[in-house]
Amino acid sequence: MTVSVRAMYAGLPTVADLPIVDGSVTVDRGSKVRRTLSLTVADPKRLPWGALDPLAVYGQTLVVSRGIRYAGGQTESVPLGTFRITETSGDTLTGPVTLTGQSSECYIIDDKFMVPTTTRGYSNCVDAITYLIRQTLPGATIVNATAGARNPACAIATWNANSDRWDAVQQVALSMQADVYVDALDRFVIADIPEVLSSKVVWDIAEGEGGTLMSASRQMSRTAVYNAVVASGENTAANNAPVSAVAYDNAPSSPTRWDGPFGHAPKFISSALWTSVGQCQSAADYALFDAIAPNVSTSISAIPNAALEAGDCLRVTHSGRKELFIAQAFTVPLTAEGSATLTLRGGKEDTT
Repeated sequence: MTVSVRAMYAGLPTVADLPIVDGSVTVDRGSKVRRTLSLTVADPKRLPWGALDPLAVYGQTLVVSRGIRYAGGQTESVPLGTFRITETSGDTLTGPVTLTGQSSECYIIDDKFMVPTTTRGYSNCVDAITYLIRQTLPGATIVNATAGARNPACAIATWNANSDRWDAVQQVALSMQADVYVDALDRFVIADIPEVLSSKVVWDIAEGEGGTLMSASRQMSRTAVYNAVVASGENTAANNAPVSAVAYDNAPSSPTRWDGPFGHAPKFISSALWTSVGQCQSAADYALFDAIAPNVSTSISAIPNAALEAGDCLRVTHSGRKELFIAQAFTVPLTAEGSATLTLRGGKEDTT
């Protein structure tokens, strides 16, 4: 097992291969910053004293990858992300130096609007998202990975000064029924919400000989489970009348069905970018999938797979069952001894 950590500043490498003793990368679909880094460096000389030191917090970044060195000496690795250093600390005499970092959503979150900002003049959603991101990061790569590179018209919306820029980006993505996040290649990706029954399985995790499953646990909870979504839109910038729509869990066999034993648990969402009942209905239908995800949380430990992305579909074989899940969150260790921990959602029986 190999790990590479390269320190960068202003686009130039400052440490080609930073020696580390521990660390991990956490990837979480439910977090505004999808990728976070925790790292431990033994050498106390790495503790920053000046603003331009490699591990200081003034725009310094770390590029992290994990891989395998084969018997012949060849190395194969995959990226785990590019992280802006957010905090560094340690004992000045003995160390170790510990630090944390975040993927590039953090730049957009920090850069709140200084003046009122609008989508006026941007006819489609991808152009509006690109505009909002590149005001902060002019060289950012934006990838439209939705089915058919979907790119609907964007309604006019206005955000006040001091509003969260990343919230605005996510609102535009939601208006086109998509997620937006930073991937392991440091790209801003616009993608469809993953659906466990239609997504391609990228990894089989099984117990027993030859398998990669180390342990598994299940927990039932009603937290964050809803069986209706109310979507509303009110756009004063375009002088449109308020609109709304509701999506219900009406599947007769669903344990969370509306008017069933589960009871009523509506979730409310809103956006100025929804200007018609149809747009509100599409947004409510889109949000309902995550809202009614089974109230069974499955957590597993497995041999690490550094190539995973949150939202990937996994097949897990354990306790005589074969189930499909969406990877909601997971942690990849940066040491050979550690195992990966994964939180899974949307469990469905695999009948293939």
